[in-house]
Amino acid sequence: MSKALRLALVCLLLACAQHAAGQTPAPLARARQVVVVTTRGWDDVPGTLRRFERKGKSGAWARVGADVPVAVGRNGLGWGVGLVETGGTEGPAKKEGDGRAPAGVFALGSAFGFAPFREAAWLRLPYVPLTDTVECVDDTASRHYNRIVDRLAVGDFDWNSSERMRSIEGYRWGLFVRHNAAPPVAGRGSCIFLHIWAGAGQGTAGCTAMEEERLTELLRWLDPKRLPLLVQLPETEYARLRAAWRLPALASDR
Repeated sequence: MSKALRLALVCLLLACAQHAAGQTPAPLARARQVVVVTTRGWDDVPGTLRRFERKGKSGAWARVGADVPVAVGRNGLGWGVGLVETGGTEGPAKKEGDGRAPAGVFALGSAFGFAPFREAAWLRLPYVPLTDTVECVDDTASRHYNRIVDRLAVGDFDWNSSERMRSIEGYRWGLFVRHNAAPPVAGRGSCIFLHIWAGAGQGTAGCTAMEEERLTELLRWLDPKRLPLLVQLPETEYARLRAAWRLPALASDR
């Protein structure tokens, strides 16, 4: 066997071993805050939200606060389009209008709400005050699909379907989840938020919802300088991926 061939085989074996051992996806490796939402299974609506933080990229995750009951999509969870590739795995795929909240790892965008800027000064996140003309576009044919826009400021009004956000009481406070965000894939789901729930056990159209007090507590804690992420998975998938992604240990894992 030639020296070049031996070297190639060694490199291949090292690559395979590295892959088998699992590498922390880059977004998770950088994050110093993580919001974890888990459900019992793919089709379950009730879930639990937990917060974790660490001092540095290599630090241990520390629990923050208590468990928070949440409700996900009325049909449960489905693999979304996020920061970590999840193709080829078992479980449904998130689609527009399917009533499933996205599973995976997602960056967090701007907060929003009914309050004017001066009443949201306690937020460290960017903030969008909702007026009567602010909408989230869910028309898959629109150039603005999966974006929050002000219809008065958009020069090319090209959508036939959107959420008039100011008219939805659950959006009194909320947070944009960057699912299917850059660039959006038509039909993979849009307008995914963390927002106020209608009540325990009442599923959403695809968002994750909770009590208003718990949501504002979460919004107050989030710091964009700490690169916060949302990890949202059924419990079995969380357990399967925890070591490879170096996710925080849940109470039941200890």
